[in-house]
Amino acid sequence: MVYLNNFNDIHIGKLIQERMLEGDIPIDRVCNFLKVSEEEIELMLDQKTLDCDLLLRWSKLLNYDFFRIYIQYLILYAPQDTNKINIEKEQNSSLPTFKKNIYTHEVIMYLVGLVESGHKNTRNIYTEGIQYSLYDNSTLGE
Repeated sequence: MVYLNNFNDIHIGKLIQERMLEGDIPIDRVCNFLKVSEEEIELMLDQKTLDCDLLLRWSKLLNYDFFRIYIQYLILYAPQDTNKINIEKEQNSSLPTFKKNIYTHEVIMYLVGLVESGHKNTRNIYTEGIQYSLYDNSTLGE
């Protein structure tokens, strides 16, 4: 079993192989979907990185967003943009712009659970979140 304990060392081939094993996906189904030989599949599973188009096809086949692993890396390790000089360039960019999501899936699910259980409503979460972010982040969750 492959565990991803360190997002600095992503071996996408091993993670794909783990997902195949979890889903009990037969190799012939993979070969048919990707239109490659079994030997080529084995080579892919040995690769540390894969082409984006190929990774997208694997994500579709295995019903798992492998790109999220890389996004998680960016959330954890990419430095916050402290240099706002490039804002003007970004606003004129033809590329889509995204806000960096500071909330992990676990945090989002925790907050959804609070609302669904009736312990908090969305207004409480919003106002308490603003209070914590403005005053003292160390007390969040207490």
